[in-house]
Amino acid sequence: MAEIDDVLPKYLRISRYLRDRIECGELAPGAEVPSERELAARWKVARPTAAKALNVLRRQGVVESRRGSGTYVADRAALMREHEPRYRTSFAANESVSALETAVVAGPRVVTDALGLSRDSAVIMRKRLVANDSGPELVTSWFPGRFAESAVRLLDTERLPGGTLGYLESTLGRGAVMVRERVSARLPTAAERRHLTLPRPAAVLVRHRSIHDADGVAIEFDEVIHPPGHWVLQHEYPTSSTVIFRR
Repeated sequence: MAEIDDVLPKYLRISRYLRDRIECGELAPGAEVPSERELAARWKVARPTAAKALNVLRRQGVVESRRGSGTYVADRAALMREHEPRYRTSFAANESVSALETAVVAGPRVVTDALGLSRDSAVIMRKRLVANDSGPELVTSWFPGRFAESAVRLLDTERLPGGTLGYLESTLGRGAVMVRERVSARLPTAAERRHLTLPRPAAVLVRHRSIHDADGVAIEFDEVIHPPGHWVLQHEYPTSSTVIFRR
């Protein structure tokens, strides 16, 4: 956490602190969050900085303001505590991350489409092999090539403090607000089979994830390759709200 604190602007540190309290259940849906005045006093910042922190959470849909009353945890935040979110801004401390390749390349069609770039535009690619308790994952992240001018460490093989998105927030001031995901299955490529030590035959689960800032602009596109037996999606819902149980 100290590394993240060193690189993130103060308003992002405040918003992350509040979001952590919400996700762990310390601030329940409907609970009032500290006001701008309270945050400014506690964090020793100007009120505009505190207001900016709350605005980040409003844009993410985590909190909502009530005229003449205050700012409260949004109802949908209850869903965030049911299980560990699939989306994370950085790898966990107990995960082993091996950098396989970083480069500026001509973006594949699926990548340039997701990032809103013209075909064959230059993109930054970061490919890593991640090992955790659930097994290995092959993670490839792409970023618009223009980010290389200011966010030069995207081309480093070292892990970035706060993850790639924390680094983008600190260098470009662009935070993640919306994530879009889709999942499919296919046969692995020869390189994927080698990195994940898969037997023949074997299938992999492919997760595509585009991450957007407050303006709706895609700032990162990820492809995560999961080996067989790796659970990715978990859903829980009442039977009364599901059409299939009424047939």
